[in-house]
Amino acid sequence: MRVKTATITTNCELSGPPHAPVVMLSHSLGSNLHMWDPQLAVLEGRFRVLRYDTRGHGGSDVPGDAYRLEELVADAAALLDALAIPTVHFVGLSMGGMIAQGFALSHPDRLDRLVLCDTSAFMPAEAQPVIQDRIDTARREGLAPLVDSTLARWFTADYLRCKGPGVDMIHSILRSSPTAGYIGCTEAIRRLNYLDDLSRIERPALIVVGEEDPGTPVAAARAIHERIGGSRLVILPSASHLCNIEQAQAFNSALTGFLGSGA
Repeated sequence: MRVKTATITTNCELSGPPHAPVVMLSHSLGSNLHMWDPQLAVLEGRFRVLRYDTRGHGGSDVPGDAYRLEELVADAAALLDALAIPTVHFVGLSMGGMIAQGFALSHPDRLDRLVLCDTSAFMPAEAQPVIQDRIDTARREGLAPLVDSTLARWFTADYLRCKGPGVDMIHSILRSSPTAGYIGCTEAIRRLNYLDDLSRIERPALIVVGEEDPGTPVAAARAIHERIGGSRLVILPSASHLCNIEQAQAFNSALTGFLGSGA
């Protein structure tokens, strides 16, 4: 469904038992809510699951300007307001994990548990030329030239070679993702700088990372883990960036074990 909120109109899906605790799922850059398909079956039995398309992605509004990370966080909070959901377990991967960190810092009273997957809390200066090159390519030629290199970062070589479940889906999502939204969100996350604030997060937190993730590596996950007191760190072998797809069974076990312990 498309929900008009105080900030934008957001495409989302709400499923599972109506009175169960709500799990909010936030996807990666260039993806959409279907990135979380491998998690639905294990979550819907015990939780109310809220998946949504971030601003500029999927069926949500696609403003043409450069976005700010604070806007993406405000969009998530506004969606909860519109749906009359007071608190959530917030699960975010990559860009979604950056939004989740901002949500935890800005709306701690609305957060039950926090799950940060294959994400970072700081964008280093040396990453800026690479980010600018992707923006320039997208402006000139759209997202098609970026698809193969993105898949190579998001999945291990073995998984791509074997055409593992989810590869075709993510390939299709990337090719159809709105260019303006990709550029807008890339501009937002390139200014990421939450690292020094993470010690303020006091909610239970789980950090999950694929052992072979080149973009948001284990070192970035450890940096987050070290700053959020009492957090848990899970490193998934034989997984790259989209570990929720590549190692869905292990990811789901870690996720439900963590969320279920507070359900």
